[in-house]
Amino acid sequence: MSKFDVLKRFTGEVLFTAELDCDDDTPSSIRLGLAVKWGVKNRANLNGANLDGASLYRANLNGANLDGANLNGANLDGANLNGANLDGANLNGANLDGANLNGASLYRANLDGASLYRANLNGASLYRANLDGASLYRANLNGANLDGASLYRASLYRASGINEYIKCIQIDQYPITYTSEVMQIGCQRHLIAEWRGFDDERIAGMDGKKALRFWRKYKDWIFQTIDLCPATPTKKNEADAA
Repeated sequence: MSKFDVLKRFTGEVLFTAELDCDDDTPSSIRLGLAVKWGVKNRANLNGANLDGASLYRANLNGANLDGANLNGANLDGANLNGANLDGANLNGANLDGANLNGASLYRANLDGASLYRANLNGASLYRANLDGASLYRANLNGANLDGASLYRASLYRASGINEYIKCIQIDQYPITYTSEVMQIGCQRHLIAEWRGFDDERIAGMDGKKALRFWRKYKDWIFQTIDLCPATPTKKNEADAA
């Protein structure tokens, strides 16, 4: 049995001391992850905790209060964050692949460069969250609130779900995802205004004759769909950011 102090993010003060069933020479990332689990189990205060680099693979953090916590680079692969409070949390570069964020609150959370592959964001609140460069590959965004969120350079490839900010279309071989300003077809992400102006040579340069045949067949229909069912802007300067 060993003890491990979990500190505050900004002041370095001790939030709580966890009792861990591991050796003192266990890597700090694993010990920190175990300390978080201990804290959740024992109802410790995790508000504003410094959890930089914590290993929380498949951790059960259901309903946890991680308001303002520093989870920079943390491994939350497959973690259960159902209904968790991550308001203002720093998840810069965090691994959230397959994580369950159903109904989680991520108000003003920083998800810059985070990986959300197959993450479940059903009904999650991402109000004013920073998703710059985040990967939402195959993420479920059904009912997610992205009002005021930044999607600068975010990958929307095969993202799915129904919400007013991100629309999804699937026809033939290329999945199509668009916001109020940006459209991603397959792995190609550009401003909608740029897509409208691309000539055959530009399209063929993306994926050869296959892409060109697709574009010639569906181009008009795609833009008709966008015009008839536009996405709600997430932020005023999205076009500038893209």
